[in-house]
Amino acid sequence: MTTTLRKSLDRWLEAADVRLAEASLEPRPEQIGVVEKAGDGIAFVRGLPDLPLSSLMRFEGGATGFAHALDEDRIGCVLLDLGRVEAGEQVRGLGAVVGTPVGEALLGRVVDPLGRPLDNGGPIAAARHDPVERAAPGIIERDLVTEPMQTGIKLIDALLALGRGQRELIIGDRETGKTAIATDAIINQRGSDVV
Repeated sequence: MTTTLRKSLDRWLEAADVRLAEASLEPRPEQIGVVEKAGDGIAFVRGLPDLPLSSLMRFEGGATGFAHALDEDRIGCVLLDLGRVEAGEQVRGLGAVVGTPVGEALLGRVVDPLGRPLDNGGPIAAARHDPVERAAPGIIERDLVTEPMQTGIKLIDALLALGRGQRELIIGDRETGKTAIATDAIINQRGSDVV
């Protein structure tokens, strides 16, 4: 055996020893649930009492979903794949929450709800993965609202001081024009350069 090959095998053996020393050989308990009923992108699951909200789940048929509603005796799961899920299938929690890749590598790409590419453009080199459901940044962390925003509706612009980037809630009964106000405000942001 050549010395180069021997050195290569020695390095591999050392790395394998390190990986083996770091490996946990203790048994890990695994909870298994059962699909109670499924249909229209939703499945109801029993038997996963410790599963947290927004936790990813893998179904026996290969479909993926996440826990959206936690009741006392069952979990409402939103299905993320088009795979078929049927009553009686086994379900396992994956131990992770729903996350998505974040970064400029996503610009111009087509992805599924889990951030996997659908456009045959190869894997996405994301800067990081963030959870889909997370708390909004605190007031102090947000940028200041310094630029005024005109909605295009004179009465609203006269009564309310709105700023670009400010969060605003439009509350009212059905069919009172909430959508019309929001649409007019969006159209008004196009500027005067568009006729």
